[in-house]
Amino acid sequence: MSDKDEELKKVIMDLEEERSDLEDANSELCQKLCESNDEIREAHEELISGLRDLSDESSTIRVKAMGRIDEKPFLKVCEQRFSGQDVALQHARLCSKWQKMVMDSRWEPFKIQRSGDKIEGVVDEEDEKLKNLSIEWGEDVKKAVKTALEELYEYNGSGRYPVPVLWNFQHGRKATVKEGIIAHMKHQIKNLKRKRT
Repeated sequence: MSDKDEELKKVIMDLEEERSDLEDANSELCQKLCESNDEIREAHEELISGLRDLSDESSTIRVKAMGRIDEKPFLKVCEQRFSGQDVALQHARLCSKWQKMVMDSRWEPFKIQRSGDKIEGVVDEEDEKLKNLSIEWGEDVKKAVKTALEELYEYNGSGRYPVPVLWNFQHGRKATVKEGIIAHMKHQIKNLKRKRT
């Protein structure tokens, strides 16, 4: 019986040692993962900074402020309703008013929706302010505000201010770091060619 006890103790000790080694390896891997994530985040922030300065409207990959209202529908409706200098003034007022509304944390035009196992927040189409906006200024203006709200909810759920994101405008999605690096390099090469000529 004592031989079996000794053998069992040895197996337990070996397993304990193996568990300890695995915990150490796991801890080391977690630390490396955190370091890699930090490097990727820093590279992403540098890309955003670089592309913000270099990009123009024709660039496929550029920085998009998620949660910033698209002003084009506002301008279009103001051009239809006003003339002369009033167009620019009313456009500026309307955009400013609704950007402030979108950023106001006291306004909660979201509802919780269940989709299978997922629970997510979506913009409530029955929100009184959105309904009134649609009636007064049209569906396109309402859609611009709704899109800004959705972007804020997705990209900055804890805050109500626009967040810069690398965006692939050709495909209408968030750009990968690889796409951002390639775009940044293309801009740099284009700038070097301009300087040489």
